[in-house]
Amino acid sequence: MGLLQDSDLAEIRERFAELTNPVKLVHFTQKANLQYGSEARQLLEELTQISSMVSLETYDFQNDKEKVAEYAIDNVPATVIRNGKDYGIRFYGLPAGFEFSALIDAILVVSKGDSGLRPETREKLAQLTQPLHLQVFTTPTCPYCPPAVKMAYQFAVESDLVRADGIEATEFPDLAERFHVLAVPKTIVNGDAHVEGTLPENFFLDAILKTLEPRDAS
Repeated sequence: MGLLQDSDLAEIRERFAELTNPVKLVHFTQKANLQYGSEARQLLEELTQISSMVSLETYDFQNDKEKVAEYAIDNVPATVIRNGKDYGIRFYGLPAGFEFSALIDAILVVSKGDSGLRPETREKLAQLTQPLHLQVFTTPTCPYCPPAVKMAYQFAVESDLVRADGIEATEFPDLAERFHVLAVPKTIVNGDAHVEGTLPENFFLDAILKTLEPRDAS
């Protein structure tokens, strides 16, 4: 029995009609003791059946060490969304509920190879001089999370210095606790600073960039 309902399939087919270049989903899983591991893989397999433009490669987190290192994967289930280029876009967990739309958005933006960001946002990202790692914590029941994840992914497509993770908070409680995730969406910047909530594109990037400014030692 499929995870995607007929209504889902119809909507996805309509959205996948916008695909312009092939997209590869590189999925990392493991056979034992992995919550939602089989569901995550099945969901991705069902997506590949909707469009020949979407393909899937699957690797074992414990056995395929070279691929794990190549993609810098540190938790499973994990999915890389890429085309001929790896933009640094990752989703950790089962993209269920509202999170599913963030996965579809990522597939579309990667297929186009264009961030779709405003000119002023592109200009600010072009001025980045240091790597930027964004970890956006989400939950399946949060309707405000997909826009934050999507924007982080768009930033990664726009700049080679940005990599972006969507993280299903309830599947990775240790990470959520480490970063004090009490509400979502919460975006962790370079493993240290954070931005709360979903903001308009310009405010979201400005809030992220502000965390990179030198802090007053006093």
